[in-house]
Amino acid sequence: MDVMFTVFLLRVSSFPDQLAVVLPYHMAYGFYLSLFDWLVIMIFLAVVSTDWLVSNSLFLVVVNRTNSQLVAFLSKYRDMNFIKSHGRDNARFIRKQGLDRLFFECDTHMWRLGDRKIPEGISVDGGSDWFLLNRPFVEYVINSQDDLVTNMKRFYTYTLLPAESFFHTVLENSAHCESMVDNNLRITNWNRKLGCKCQYKHIVDWCGCSPNDFKPADFHRFQQTARPTFFARKFEASVNQEIVNQLDGYLFGPMPQGTPGLQAYWESAFDEADGVATLSDTQLTHYHAFARMGLARVATSSTLYFPMGHPVSVHLYFQSDQFQGYLVKHHATNLATSKLETLETWVMPRKTYKVASPPSTFTRLQFAEIGTEWDAKERMFRNFGGLMGPMDETVGMQRWSKGPNVTVTVVWIDPTNVIAATYDILIDASAEYTHYRPPLNQPLRAGVWTIRVLHHWSPVAETRFLISPLAYMKHQPIRQEDTLKLHNGPAKNSYMEQSFHGLNPVLNIPVHLGQVEQAKRNAALTGPALEHWVDGLVGAMWEAGDVCSTSLTGGPGTSCPVMQTCAKTPWSSLSPDPKSQLVPPHANGRIR
Repeated sequence: MDVMFTVFLLRVSSFPDQLAVVLPYHMAYGFYLSLFDWLVIMIFLAVVSTDWLVSNSLFLVVVNRTNSQLVAFLSKYRDMNFIKSHGRDNARFIRKQGLDRLFFECDTHMWRLGDRKIPEGISVDGGSDWFLLNRPFVEYVINSQDDLVTNMKRFYTYTLLPAESFFHTVLENSAHCESMVDNNLRITNWNRKLGCKCQYKHIVDWCGCSPNDFKPADFHRFQQTARPTFFARKFEASVNQEIVNQLDGYLFGPMPQGTPGLQAYWESAFDEADGVATLSDTQLTHYHAFARMGLARVATSSTLYFPMGHPVSVHLYFQSDQFQGYLVKHHATNLATSKLETLETWVMPRKTYKVASPPSTFTRLQFAEIGTEWDAKERMFRNFGGLMGPMDETVGMQRWSKGPNVTVTVVWIDPTNVIAATYDILIDASAEYTHYRPPLNQPLRAGVWTIRVLHHWSPVAETRFLISPLAYMKHQPIRQEDTLKLHNGPAKNSYMEQSFHGLNPVLNIPVHLGQVEQAKRNAALTGPALEHWVDGLVGAMWEAGDVCSTSLTGGPGTSCPVMQTCAKTPWSSLSPDPKSQLVPPHANGRIR
């Protein structure tokens, strides 16, 4: 994120009508000092130089109007305030929003402290914190010392999600109330069945809701709006880029045929400017292993490379909205020429899910996967590719087709064939996804794990996942005393209070003493021997798809004449991506 911010500051300088302000606030769901203070400060700065304020302007997407139409609309209604109310029973809104509860922000967490009373004589309102406010009202909020503004600022200092109610309430109870338009000019993709999953409980003592990302099936909503709309949220290319391409073509016309990178998406996961301290030890271990996989791929009898330093950058790579793997840019010394070269390696995940053989008569299970950072709203793992280490909290996910109610059994098996957990899941007729995190004792044993899904104790399918040994501890090469603690599994091989050892013969999962002894020896490895073990495990789950050189002159510019130039390699993060280029706006305010 640091490098993205740095690039943004450089980019914004090319837009003379834009102002970039650095504010030291931690941005998180529900926080008072993060979002509310940020909005008030930005409003104050906007008063100095603009006639209109568009809140959160960095994240707005014009979806079905041109820039000139937006300017004309706001100019015509410059005296109005466009702010969306909740549109339901007010007492219910107060309860659902937690306005009758006292919250306090401390240590990047919103703590619920108790109940409180709503101020008397005030009509409390609220809704979306995406709004357009005019100058007179903004100046009133910033400068007024009257009781309404003063008391409301104090009240909302101890409120969850204050930006979703403060401006609404002050506007409705002030002399500016007649300027209120119950429309914030945007479409929001609410799917409360998916978006209200209490997904922020780790940072706030409350259950909130969040809108979903738009997908191609939602495109008709942009064409069939009955009220004035200029903006929409949310869009996320790592979830679905096709909808962005559809809207881009709808607004500006299709990109020229043969445009490179049109279906590709690259997302920065790391840049050396961020510093390796921003990486977890699990990520650092994997990224180094990925780089070594690339060097092994290009090694020949006459050309060998030696890895140098930490990775330069890491990108997630998507093609046609499918995750294709990681792109790791890294330095290496060519041992034949003693020259330092910069290469980029593309590593692709191997398929780990397979159905039972012979196939089961039970056919509702479509897919199963293990990962971390499960997003119940978008129904995906945010830890792309499942880079996991011994101290990670793993989640099992299953995807289902519709059918009769049924109960299945899930079995977790560690690398030494110890059954770590087993549990039943009741799948109702309409279920599409299920997920569960078994409370396993840590550390998880390093190595390749197996998950089996059974129906009436008969195999349906299985999948594998890697708990990688760590080559680094606090970003330094790990010491043996730490490897023995982290790589040898939990105390007494006990992942839960209950032992499932009796199921091994039932499920035909033998435990071999030699396998256990080898695992103990591996747990003590350090240095090159540990890297060799890591590379073998990572290589079982990933493969090096290709390698390119950052040399501007292509193959002849490197010691390996057959190696491609990254700038001319379609998958590379250095390849052209015209659809994503930012250029100074034209005279009509458009960039295309």
